[in-house]
Amino acid sequence: MANESNYKDITYEVGANAVRITINRPEVFNAFRVQTVEELIDAFRRADEEKSVNTVIFGGAGDKAFCTGGDQKVHYSEDGLYGPRGMVGFPIEELQSAIRDCRKVVIARVQGFAIGGGNVFCTICDLTIASEKAQFGQVGPKVGSVDPGFGTAYLARAVGEKKAREIWFLCRRYKAQEALDMGLINKVVPHDDLDAECEAWAAEINLLSPTAIAIAKRSFNADSENIRGISFMGVAAVKGYYQSEESKEGVKAFNEKRKPDFKRFV
Repeated sequence: MANESNYKDITYEVGANAVRITINRPEVFNAFRVQTVEELIDAFRRADEEKSVNTVIFGGAGDKAFCTGGDQKVHYSEDGLYGPRGMVGFPIEELQSAIRDCRKVVIARVQGFAIGGGNVFCTICDLTIASEKAQFGQVGPKVGSVDPGFGTAYLARAVGEKKAREIWFLCRRYKAQEALDMGLINKVVPHDDLDAECEAWAAEINLLSPTAIAIAKRSFNADSENIRGISFMGVAAVKGYYQSEESKEGVKAFNEKRKPDFKRFV
């Protein structure tokens, strides 16, 4: 398995059946920062051009988390944004597009927490295989954030409108079997079997026509392409929201390990 080591926050490996892209920040439950998002965009675009395989296995390092969304410790600044890129401080909309536009079948490998932005990644990946220890859910409204595009509108396509609203309005966590039952993921396996199962799916897909797969994926995406426009407008709204004292209170409360008091800013 060839390994590209010129990344800091992720790893990129080309194996016999799949490209493996892994967020390598286990110390923060694989939460992403600007650097992480930039590297993931580059990695998915690179994987798109890899001719030896038909699949990308997208995961998180360690045993606790696939991804828990944006790193709240680097979120707060005077303007309420993460950093210098994209409408909200990092180009998350570009990363979501890179995953969708990649001609490979993207399999989310979920061994632990898939929360917040991590839950959105699971939603937009083509397939999701989870360990029985995995947990899914949203946290945005708890910390003064939201993903008003693929995280909401596309989620409703996957799990239904009522369930999607429940996920966002209650911010509960769901076990792997619950996620399977609602249609958010494709399969649950014993924890120790997760890598073998992902590899088996990748091997099966790798026998198929890459052009046929790319056409099929593009045709699926075409049906929901309007959500990209919804996402663009929604992220523009979130940019203004992040600059508000209400949103900043969510981040401060999270980092101070206390309950936020949003009402005093309304």
